Amino acid sequence: MKKLKLLIAILIIANTIACKKEKKEIATDSKIETKQELINRVFTFSELQYDSLIHRIEGNMPLLQPRGVTEDGDLRLKPFQDWTSGFFPGTLWYLYKNNNSENWKNKAIKFTLALDSVKYITNSHDLGFMLNNSFGNGYQLTKNDAYKEVLIHGARSLITRYRPVIGTIQSWDTTPDMGWISKRGWDTPVIVDNMMNLDLLFRAFEYTKDSIFYNVATAHAKTTLQHHFRADYSSFHVVDYDSKTGKVRSRETAQGHVDSSSWARGQAWGLYGFTQTYTNTKDSLYLSQAKGIANYIMTNKKVPKDHIPYWDYDAPNIPNEPRDASAAAITASALLTLQEFVPEKRTEMMAYAESILRKLSTDEYLAAFGKNQGFILKHSVGNIHTGEENDKPLNYADYYFLEALSKWKELE
Repeated sequence: MKKLKLLIAILIIANTIACKKEKKEIATDSKIETKQELINRVFTFSELQYDSLIHRIEGNMPLLQPRGVTEDGDLRLKPFQDWTSGFFPGTLWYLYKNNNSENWKNKAIKFTLALDSVKYITNSHDLGFMLNNSFGNGYQLTKNDAYKEVLIHGARSLITRYRPVIGTIQSWDTTPDMGWISKRGWDTPVIVDNMMNLDLLFRAFEYTKDSIFYNVATAHAKTTLQHHFRADYSSFHVVDYDSKTGKVRSRETAQGHVDSSSWARGQAWGLYGFTQTYTNTKDSLYLSQAKGIANYIMTNKKVPKDHIPYWDYDAPNIPNEPRDASAAAITASALLTLQEFVPEKRTEMMAYAESILRKLSTDEYLAAFGKNQGFILKHSVGNIHTGEENDKPLNYADYYFLEALSKWKELE
């Protein structure tokens, strides 16, 4: 009996040692992907994915820009007038920047030149999105003076929408032909997204030294800071102004859940836009605003632990609501710039951005090759109220994802 008990004890000890050894081997095998490994993997995949997409569309005349996927699962292509037209060529420039390949340079040039006529547009506030991401990135990488001239011309078109009585660039026209916008009863609506178009004006100021571009950009930023944000740094989407008096008529939403909620991509636009504005002006007013918005996002308990937000922080059916990969990618890119100016928060901001990028690089958000109509990321939300771009790939999610990875690659 004693021998049996001894044998059982020996077997238990041996089994315990074996289990510990097995667990140690498992832990050793589950090596965390390094930053460089992740970046290389995603860019390699992105090249394959976008190459297959381009082969399907590059023969189309006129050359249209891929925006997303329709409700029927088809590729959604848009002309140069669409506000998202600059994101696809911008992503191609990031692919070129990553590997310095003439192949990607030529593709980027082709899709960028298809947007030349954007510089004449005066009925849209989105010229920054359309031109900065295409011709702007192209100029930074090639120093082609023709690209710079397009940016300057586009900036002159954009400032025609400046309303000096209010101190902002008008976002949407409210003429009877503007569909749902015409029905809202707005006078001079300005959306938080408009902060993203100011960088085009700062570039034009840099190239021409004409102070009108700088003055319009800073006036718009100051007015937006004053009227678009609540005390906790959450943002309204739309502020409507009286064109005659400059006073606020209403604070509303067009793409968020309700007027009082925090639309996720709007929060990201605000963070990115004020970070850009500080980068261009070095005015501490904008740095303080960017820090406040960053803190609101990073400490918000309504944002899931993986830091990929629901399309609206206050969406009614959380957790059964779509996530917005585009808002996460924009946030990551903004934080990777902002951290340079906030040394006391650098570690936290870097960790938050890295968490987003690692999550977006998993199978949960990164498409399988040949799927997702050629786009890189899944699970973004355009405007949930239209029912057209809910839980779908979007070209601006891809753009800011690769932009953020490019920034992360350059940081120690």
